[in-house]
Amino acid sequence: MLELSILGFLAEEPLHGYELKERIRALSGHVRPVSDGALYPAINRLVAAGLLDQRTEDGVSAAPRRVLSLTAEGRAELLARLRDPKQAEITDHVRFNTLLAFLRHLDDPAEQAAVLRRRLDFLETPSSFFYRKGAPVHAEEAGDLFREGMLRVARATGKAERTWLREAIETLAGSG
Repeated sequence: MLELSILGFLAEEPLHGYELKERIRALSGHVRPVSDGALYPAINRLVAAGLLDQRTEDGVSAAPRRVLSLTAEGRAELLARLRDPKQAEITDHVRFNTLLAFLRHLDDPAEQAAVLRRRLDFLETPSSFFYRKGAPVHAEEAGDLFREGMLRVARATGKAERTWLREAIETLAGSG
């Protein structure tokens, strides 16, 4: 998801490393903080792969800084990742939110809707944080105040997300 975030933010405008790190932190940092030890090696891998370009510009009151931008190959890679996200990017809430943050870069509403449909299909499959005899445990059956809270919050947010996904898919179907 770090690479997707890098490609996605740089599709919007060139940024230097610190700006990029701050945008990634704002997107998911409270859940999955990004360290320099993860960010800069990822940037270097993307530069080496020809997906990013870098140039040096004078710093305002500091040393020169690297400004990163997306190459044509980088844009193609971003679009490919958005069109066909990995299953974990559909099932994991934080990863899916990262995908949503950049899904607008796909120009085809049908491709956007296909990604949303995958998430909706996943959310409509019965599941739980807890299972008893192979069956999902519902909030009313948790037998524990705190697990019941987890399950009730998950049910409410899942319902809200499914409602939004259906509305968004319908909107995209009307724009095609």
